[in-house]
Amino acid sequence: MNYNCERFIDGYIESFNRMQKSQDEKKGLALPKMEDIKTLEDELMALFFPGLSGSESKSKLISVVTYHMESVTRLLYDSVLLALSYEDKGNTPIRALEDRSMEIIDDLASHFKDIRGLLKLDAEAGLKGDPAARSVHEVILAYPSIHALAVHRVAHHLYKLGVPLVPRMMSEVMHRETGIDIHPGAEIGESFFIDHGTGAVIGETTVIGNNVKLYQGVTLGALSIPKNGCGLLLKNVKRHPTIKDNVTIYANATILGDVTIGEHSTIGSSCWIKDSIPPYSRVSIADPEIRIKQKLPNRPS
Repeated sequence: MNYNCERFIDGYIESFNRMQKSQDEKKGLALPKMEDIKTLEDELMALFFPGLSGSESKSKLISVVTYHMESVTRLLYDSVLLALSYEDKGNTPIRALEDRSMEIIDDLASHFKDIRGLLKLDAEAGLKGDPAARSVHEVILAYPSIHALAVHRVAHHLYKLGVPLVPRMMSEVMHRETGIDIHPGAEIGESFFIDHGTGAVIGETTVIGNNVKLYQGVTLGALSIPKNGCGLLLKNVKRHPTIKDNVTIYANATILGDVTIGEHSTIGSSCWIKDSIPPYSRVSIADPEIRIKQKLPNRPS
């Protein structure tokens, strides 16, 4: 027997506010698509590292770069325009939103060279920071940190330009793929490396300096978020850590709140930190007590 669900459809449709809107009000309700963002991120990796596709000769390199640049900018333009239109809700003429979208893409594309330079430093930091890495190419091809940073550095630029939705969608797609959760608002300096990466969390107002290395499971998070007099969360306040240059943070360490980890410091595994740490510090927790009781082997009867 086929179950008949049609009798519930009308009542369910009424729960969508868009059905009560006029045709004019419905303009701008389309959202960017996650599948387009996923395609965008694949194209970004091909744009930043065209050598992965075997582009050896200059003529072939130019052809490959041109193809992926066109693909990236087209996908970005379409997604940014949808995001701006959705946020605007029809208050601005579409031509003005198209012009603003083009300005955003032009600004970003003019910085692709700089972003690629940062990613090369990140890959070199991975090679220097992991004794298991055999080459920069291995780091680029196989390490989730580089994929996450390639996406983050683009998403962060869009975030600074005030693009809604798209930067966060980009970070979430990469979060699903790599297990690395970096909010697009986080500021990250040069030569950054996350070893292994799984479970790393970096909050929106985090500031990370140069030559910083994290391991898996590190959280750079917030404490309880302050509220205004009306009980609403204060969103535009610094609430995540600042990590200065040349800091190493080992696995499963948790650093919470607007605190500063001084330069050249080392934070040991599983540390829980809610206060600032001075420069050139080594932070660790006492070794837990380990008890070993040897089991007697089974004896034949």
